[in-house]
Amino acid sequence: MKQVLQNQKNGKTELVDVPAPLVKNGYVLIRTTRTLISPGTERAVLEFGKASILEKARGNPDKVRMVLERLKTEGVLETYQAVARKLEQRIPLGYCNAGIVLEIGKGVHHVRPGDRVASNGKHAELVNVPANLCVKIADSVTDDHATFTVLGAIGLEGLRLAQPTLGETFVVIGLGLVGLITVQLLLANGCRVLGIDMDSHRLSLARRFGAHVVDLSVDRDPVAAALVFTRERGVDGVIVTASTTSSYPIHQAAQMCRKRGRIILVGVTGLDLTREDFYEKETSFQVSCSYGPGRYDPVYEEHGHDYPFGFVRWTEQRNMEAMMDMLEARKIDVDSLISHRFPLEKVEGAYDVLSSGVPSLAIILEYYQESERPNQSICCSTVSLSMGYDRGKGLSRKPVVSFIGAGDHAVRILIPSFEKAGVVFKSIATSTGTTCYQAAKQFGFQKATTDADSVFSDPEVDCIVIATRHDTHARFTKAALKSGKHVFVEKPLAISREGLDDIVALYTDSATLGLRRILTVGFNRRFAPHIQRIHELIHGHDGPRSLIMTVNAGRIPSDSWIQDSAVGGGRIIGEGCHFIDLLRYLAQSPIASVQAESMEYSSSNLSCPDTATFTLTFQDGSMGTIHYFANGHKTFPKERLEVFCSGKILQMNNFQKLQGWGWPRFKKTTLWKQDKGHAHCVKAFVDAVRDGGPPPIPLDQLVEVTKVSLMVDELLVNRTCSRIELPLGANFPCN
Repeated sequence: MKQVLQNQKNGKTELVDVPAPLVKNGYVLIRTTRTLISPGTERAVLEFGKASILEKARGNPDKVRMVLERLKTEGVLETYQAVARKLEQRIPLGYCNAGIVLEIGKGVHHVRPGDRVASNGKHAELVNVPANLCVKIADSVTDDHATFTVLGAIGLEGLRLAQPTLGETFVVIGLGLVGLITVQLLLANGCRVLGIDMDSHRLSLARRFGAHVVDLSVDRDPVAAALVFTRERGVDGVIVTASTTSSYPIHQAAQMCRKRGRIILVGVTGLDLTREDFYEKETSFQVSCSYGPGRYDPVYEEHGHDYPFGFVRWTEQRNMEAMMDMLEARKIDVDSLISHRFPLEKVEGAYDVLSSGVPSLAIILEYYQESERPNQSICCSTVSLSMGYDRGKGLSRKPVVSFIGAGDHAVRILIPSFEKAGVVFKSIATSTGTTCYQAAKQFGFQKATTDADSVFSDPEVDCIVIATRHDTHARFTKAALKSGKHVFVEKPLAISREGLDDIVALYTDSATLGLRRILTVGFNRRFAPHIQRIHELIHGHDGPRSLIMTVNAGRIPSDSWIQDSAVGGGRIIGEGCHFIDLLRYLAQSPIASVQAESMEYSSSNLSCPDTATFTLTFQDGSMGTIHYFANGHKTFPKERLEVFCSGKILQMNNFQKLQGWGWPRFKKTTLWKQDKGHAHCVKAFVDAVRDGGPPPIPLDQLVEVTKVSLMVDELLVNRTCSRIELPLGANFPCN
């Protein structure tokens, strides 16, 4: 299918072929008939893309601070590469979509295949949209008109916050699309409205709708005009729909308000507020969040859990429904707001209009007529990007690798590591076509697909790398093993005992049948150069070892998927397993017991604690303590390891600096950049696949570490006891 993407590095807009999305549970698959280009929002995106690096930095001071903090902890090269990769990404454009439902996912009940719907889908021939972000189009509403549903919901949410009543006076600053819709909504609500802008065409439209206007291009004082408009009393409220870096619109809004007036920011302005503007009048100021309650809430949007009607009357979906009702009743004139039309194939011309300065309002992109059937190629889940490859022969034969998942870690770390290790890339699969397309294009994969099953069934593929969300790891690992592939799964191996047991049983059955399959987990830290050096130094020293790992993990919001026990498994299972594996590797002895305590868990809203200390004792008497803390400062080094053994000490800081005390031939060594062992871990796996060697990590250790991670999480969550005795038992064939 075709989709509109924008290159963030140079601002270029492209119409590209990407794999069609597959419908997910709680989602709706829509064939697009019309989309709307909003000049305000999308022009800002274009201008950002075309800006220089310096201009991008000036416009994003928060991102600059993040870069500076990353410089301190990861070094110049890593930071530069991360920023460069970010700018190379192409982002999908658009959020005003009308189309026909092709398929619905499990749990969707309010629409059916064949229904016409409006949604926040992108500029693409097919879109996969959460059920709570689409509404049915009324029979009398055309697809053109339906594309205004989302924009109308944005304006409507501003009204909800402003709470206008019949006869009140309101000012709308900024008469773009949302501003002109807001003017009409206020008039329909029985208010007197004053519109402010400097564009004569937009002012004439507002006047035609029934508003009074102020033309800023002739230097008329808007505050004075507002006072005249209200018989010197001041306006009841101001809705700011302008887009500017200046804080002056908010200052003017405060000046023109009556005592206890209210100001609602729907657009984007500077926010250098002064106390004097609000103090004497007790003026209220509030920022409106997009379409309304539910926006950016994954529980509402991604999982489809609606808010109770009696407690949250107007959600984003209900605002969209209300706007659809207004369109059906013809209370809102949107025909006057359409300035241009383009077929999808000429979308670059549409964006040229935005960047040229030609006056424009709504630009409609036309896809198909409602009666047309979708072309078979539109629904294709796989796109071929190259014609073939050379895998070599004999000892030089390169393993053929496919990826499932193209998130940040896969694109930034794993794929480059496999590329460096010398493999052939075949397919990359994700649930959305844009992410796999971009990764495939960047790294030279032969195919990009949204159909993971096609990856498992491909007879040419030797290895499958699983880099998806944690709850899918066990399922995809089993599918890969059943299809006879070698598997590299990003940690964790599983987030439940059942998933882990299924993997072990399947692997054991395969080994019993004489099938050689290498399964490994991305426990990269044991492969890091400094860890390898520590292992060499302590090897052969008698007596137990004391190991202390301090992890300055940093805070992750409680609504992140990682913190969701059903999806990410929590941070201890999802990331803490790294450090359990590291101490297990350095102790070189099975774990005998584990105990764990978390801080202030009873007062936290996290389902899985992420500030905790857990201690491992090993069968040889060694002891390891892991301090996993989410309450530290992000400029402090993230990971520090201390090893005490035989009257000597080793300290590793952030995988860059290693120091020793009491070692006859070692004092310190420093790497020129941080190296956590990702490339070495991947190379060990690729070498084992190609050369027929043993797995880089024995399966019994993978299982042991995963079980202990699950136990630590259980101790922290249930708090029924603080200690569990092992051994875990069971040796597993690892041929």
